[in-house]
Parts: sequence; structure tokens; C-alpha cells
Amino acid sequence: MRRMVRREREASPGVGPGPEPKAEGPRHVAIIMDGNGRWAVQRGLPRTAGHRAGVEALRGVVKAAPELGIKVLTCYAFSTENWKRPKDEVDTLMSLLLEYCRLEATTLHKNGVRINAIGRIHELPPAQQREIERAVNLTRGNDRLILNLAVNYGGQAELVDAFRSLAAEVQAGRLDPDRIDAAAVASHLYTAGLPDPDLVIRTAGEMRLSNFLLWQAAYAEIWVTDVYWPDFTREHLEQALREFARRERRFGAV
Repeated sequence: MRRMVRREREASPGVGPGPEPKAEGPRHVAIIMDGNGRWAVQRGLPRTAGHRAGVEALRGVVKAAPELGIKVLTCYAFSTENWKRPKDEVDTLMSLLLEYCRLEATTLHKNGVRINAIGRIHELPPAQQREIERAVNLTRGNDRLILNLAVNYGGQAELVDAFRSLAAEVQAGRLDPDRIDAAAVASHLYTAGLPDPDLVIRTAGEMRLSNFLLWQAAYAEIWVTDVYWPDFTREHLEQALREFARRERRFGAV
């Protein structure tokens, strides 16, 4: 990453919000929604309660994003590594995914939100695959906000899938290996056709990407907050945008 990750704590009372975000704010914001389990444990609740609270936080952020000028929002909902978690937690996450697609798709459609899913969707249970497909088809024509749900997603798996696809084209004689460049790789990623994220937000204070958008985030600014995801609000999103506006992006130049 080009510059040091900036870590932010929740704003203290009496501290001014700082300058407003510039007009040229991030087009694409990606969020690692972390801390649901810890949020629940601190309250004496099962970890699954934290995931349910996290869905409420997602609703608020999806509503706020287009109002703040964000055109693409990618949210890390379930990683390829999350299958290693206890079965009851995985079952809850799969159930919440089903509920979200069933209950939110119509509202999101009315609000001009296009739902997209990135990851190895074909490995999900059939019911989840069907609901994702239904939500994607329902909202396909919307352009107010693209909501990418990263489900059964891993950055390394995405690159493996892209390289396999490129290799198949070479083997079939449709692609000269000498013509494979960064643009060719990008065109075979799950996010093909979308701008790379300008800003990656991580909640709950961890200082790592956790296998999220490894190719696409090469020049993204990173903003980390100690706030757990269920407590993340529009105000925190605005705080991240203000910090983004302060940074100077050089993309390797002077």
C-alpha cells in the first residue's frame, strides 16, 4: 500500500468534525465489516446476535452511501475462510444472507440500488444462490448505487479464478500470453467493469486486509476505526470521507 494506514478512534465529544469532504470524494468505498462477535460478547450475547445487529448497520450505510456521493459500495459479508467458524455461526450467517436478499431487495430496488454479488457464489447452498440471483435480476437496471456483496469471497481465490480463466483462453488459442497485462487480469476479476476502490474502511481496529480485494486495493486509501461494525453509523462514514479528502493521492508519482 502506498501510504501508512491511518487509524481513527471514535470522535470524542467537543472535537470538531474537521473540513467537509471535497467534491471529488471516493467513487468506490469498500468495507471490511468486522467486530460483530466482539460486540455481542461485550454485551453478554451470543455471537450470532452481533451478526444480526450488523445487518442493521449495513442498512444504514447503504442508505447513506448514495447521499454522500458514493457510486459503488463493496461490503465483505462472508469470506472463503469463514466456513471454518462454528456451524451455528455459519448457519446464522447463511440465514441472514437469505433474509437480506429476500427482505431488502424490493426496498433497494425502489431506491435505485443495484445488487451484485462477488465471490464463489456457486459454492453457496442452493437457496442462497437462488435468492442472490433473484435480487441481482430484480435490480439489474438500477444505477444510483451498486452494492457489491462479497460472499464466499477471498482475494486469493479471485486471483486464482482469474488466472484459470486467462489460462483457458490461452489454451483455446483466443489469447496470446504475451498480451496478458494488468488490464487483462482486471477484466477477469469478479469486479470487472467497476472502478477500483478509492477507500477501504475496516471496523473493529484490526490492521490488515484479510484477503479482501487484494488486486483492486493496490492504491486504495485505508481508514481503520476501533468502532465495531454494529455501532458503525452514517457519522462514522462521513468521518472516513473527511479523512479521505485530506489525503494526497499520487499513485506512485511525486
